[in-house]
Amino acid sequence: MALQLTENALRILQSRYLKKDHKGTCVESPEEMFQRVANHAASAETRFDPQAKADETAEAFYHMMASLEFLPNSPTLMNAGRELGQLAACFVLPVEDSLESIFEAVKNTAIIHQSGGGTGFSFSHLRPKNAIVLTTSGVASGPVSFMRVFNMATEVIKQGGTRRGANMGILRVDHPDIIEFITAKKDPQELTSFNLSVGITREFMEALEGGGGFELIDPRTGRTVATIEARKIFDLIVECAWGSGEPGVIFIDHINKDNPTPHLGQIESTNPCGEQPLLPYEACNLGSINLVKMITEGSEGPCIDWDKLRRTVRLAVRFLDNVIEINHYPLPQIEQVSRGNRKIGLGVMGFSHFLILMRASYDSEAGVKLGEEVMKFIQAEGHDASHELAGLRGPFPNFTGSRYDQEGNPPLRNATVTTIAPTGTLSIIADCSSGIEPLFALSYTRRALEDVELFEIDPIFLLLSKEMGFWRPEMEDTLRQTGFLGSDAAIPPHARKLFVTAFEIPPARHIQMQAAFQRHTDNAVSKTINFPPDASMADVREAFLLAYRMGCKGVTIYRSGTRMGQILTCGLNQLC
Repeated sequence: MALQLTENALRILQSRYLKKDHKGTCVESPEEMFQRVANHAASAETRFDPQAKADETAEAFYHMMASLEFLPNSPTLMNAGRELGQLAACFVLPVEDSLESIFEAVKNTAIIHQSGGGTGFSFSHLRPKNAIVLTTSGVASGPVSFMRVFNMATEVIKQGGTRRGANMGILRVDHPDIIEFITAKKDPQELTSFNLSVGITREFMEALEGGGGFELIDPRTGRTVATIEARKIFDLIVECAWGSGEPGVIFIDHINKDNPTPHLGQIESTNPCGEQPLLPYEACNLGSINLVKMITEGSEGPCIDWDKLRRTVRLAVRFLDNVIEINHYPLPQIEQVSRGNRKIGLGVMGFSHFLILMRASYDSEAGVKLGEEVMKFIQAEGHDASHELAGLRGPFPNFTGSRYDQEGNPPLRNATVTTIAPTGTLSIIADCSSGIEPLFALSYTRRALEDVELFEIDPIFLLLSKEMGFWRPEMEDTLRQTGFLGSDAAIPPHARKLFVTAFEIPPARHIQMQAAFQRHTDNAVSKTINFPPDASMADVREAFLLAYRMGCKGVTIYRSGTRMGQILTCGLNQLC
């Protein structure tokens, strides 16, 4: 089949994904890349059934990717069928309260980043700053100081020769150094390879609601070392997030309520973008379905092709389970835990474009309802496919004792099946909107790689504005310069509602959409609540509180213009 790739997609593929020779010249076409990935993923079939027709499965995998209906996470596209062979995107490493554990984690981080993965850590077990170190009679330097060591290691390791590493750093809200952690990135030069999130507990939210004090506890001794007003901590989180977009918050009890294997331990951290909670030494491979490709034309207009979506979900689950089998894990501990739980994360991209093509506004109850309907279907079909694979290949090895291990429940091949990832570069390849985010602008510049900036006028806006008859050639100059069309532009009201952009959507609607997807997602949902520059701290506060009340597992906000080098800018590099 002939690939239909945009110029921006080709630039990304040539820069990051396609095989190169020793001179840096591409020696692989996009078609050959998809064939390489499909063949490698299908090679797992004969491990389970010696009579399996792996070539037929490879053809199905190839068609699914080459048609841009589904794409696996970036390390799979980059490394499948190649010597490195590391195919997972998400890792969590433990950091215990000893120098040996800390620097073992630093070493393992470097190994993972070099292989193309991102890492998450909880630093909550480290003793607080100025605590006595008995072996030396000195004092501890605290979690934030050791995070700087991880940050420096990341700065000097380039992931698989293709991109710089990314980390998630989490500290529980009851750690004595929580104030230093919250304020760490007030200096824009600090911890530049980290996303930071505060691990919010139920006890903290109860103290916040009751207006009372909250105990800070030394993790080494278990003793209370201070009591501070919960409101003071929360106000500081809000102030810093308003000021720079960090820290985000992770609702650790919401996450562990859905922990599929509590008998193996509590989840304390996530991957760098927050959508994948993982146990220590656990990895997960992700993939996303392009919802734009799941629309067909019915007798009354565009409608969802449920049969095609069902087939794609089931094939994608098989693909991702195969990836677990053929992956070259960077550490033996990671291989053991990952094979024991066999977590996969199937999600979606192109959701905003999907809504527009379905004639539903992102900022509407109908849009939220449609999102929930689609994700509920994907969750049900994904789990059914995993049950079917368990019958053929066996359940995940740690199934006994898991929360699925109940009388009458069918076995499951994968401890988790669904995740909503941000799909940054994948959505460029697929030429669709990213993840479940709304349109950022009608035209924008995206800093996709350190040395690649991509400008684009939204393709669905171009398509429908011409179909609906309101496109004018002079609109292009305005879009290029500003990213938007002013209120005086001759755009029909119903079209304006369809092409609503992130800043025009109330924060509550962003959260409602995230919560709708979270209700039918095993893992978590990557979603940024984009605020305009004039948003208030009260707006940020309400977004955090609403996210907790609606059952989200975490939330990230970003107020435009508060950080140098932001990834998306309006038009030709204009701050919105």
